Amino acid sequence: MNSKTRVHAALKREPVDRAPIFMWFHPDTAKRLGKVLEIPPGKVAEAMGDDVRQTWVANNHAMEGVTHERDGQGHTDFWGIEWVKEGPFNQIAHSPLQDASEDEILRYDHPYDRMEDLLAHMAPVVAVADEYFIGCDVSPCLLEILYRLRGMENAILDLVETPRLAETMLARAEDFAVRISEAACDRFPLDWLWTGDDVGGQQAMIVSPQLWRDMVRPHLAPIVHIGKSRGLWTAYHSCGAIRPIIPDLIEIGIDILNPVQCNCPGMNPLDLKKEFGNNLSFMGGVDTQNLLPNGTANDVRRETERLIQGMTADGGGYILAASHTIPPETPLENIFALYDAAGVPQDQIHDHAADIRNRLNP
Repeated sequence: MNSKTRVHAALKREPVDRAPIFMWFHPDTAKRLGKVLEIPPGKVAEAMGDDVRQTWVANNHAMEGVTHERDGQGHTDFWGIEWVKEGPFNQIAHSPLQDASEDEILRYDHPYDRMEDLLAHMAPVVAVADEYFIGCDVSPCLLEILYRLRGMENAILDLVETPRLAETMLARAEDFAVRISEAACDRFPLDWLWTGDDVGGQQAMIVSPQLWRDMVRPHLAPIVHIGKSRGLWTAYHSCGAIRPIIPDLIEIGIDILNPVQCNCPGMNPLDLKKEFGNNLSFMGGVDTQNLLPNGTANDVRRETERLIQGMTADGGGYILAASHTIPPETPLENIFALYDAAGVPQDQIHDHAADIRNRLNP
């Protein structure tokens, strides 16, 4: 069973040979694993047996897809957002509309003229479409792009104090997300369309559930429809405590929820599975705050096995993943225990790494 078949079968609640996997590694974690496996960090997911390949074609590429060697280095993206490397990640240094007048905000437009450059990032993903389950990430779609353009505080104030202006910005963000989703879905042999915005905090949603329903949901539904109308799975990503809007996500057609940040209120993955598992699949739920960095390898193996068993109680509907990137302080034996619990033992990972080395150095 290859990766593409495995993920499709799991999402359709059909028998699989092992749990499908889609893991995100902190850059320093990928470097450590690459050193141990003697392969480039960019090949770690392949060696570990991950089943999904996707990339960003929207603003998340500017945050995660552009790398700088040293802290303080940066770039300005197609949206006019200035980024600077701080530690392993790019952080926003300046939001282009943070001090803008209402007229300036209304004149702002998304980078339609750079859509071809953004879509070109899909080339290496499409190249492995026969073997892997592939996706196109069009996030952030709505609320989070407002945060990035206006700054978090201004964006929240806009939603409350000048909702007409916020509504206009959300409508324009929707239009760009719809346009690039249409282009990607019509051009590439996708398996899912990946949408999302980080709308949850550690304890509650960043905005009230009702505000989200009133102002954000109507703009998310057309984006989701693009994937659904092409017969694709649709995924939604949001970190944090988003339990109140899960029924809304199901109603507008979301198939997969990620990352199931299990330490947040209302986000216990097994509880969510019992309540929503007939209508929603899940990706995530492995604790990155305590279990992976602080537990023993036996703890990780036992809890991962329990998670997989509970999340596949109806025969499937689950992709194994962590609730965030696997942090650099995670012992390597815990990472290997996580994969072993999913049916990818360490000796198999080393065999995969050897194949990669032979391919890179014939």
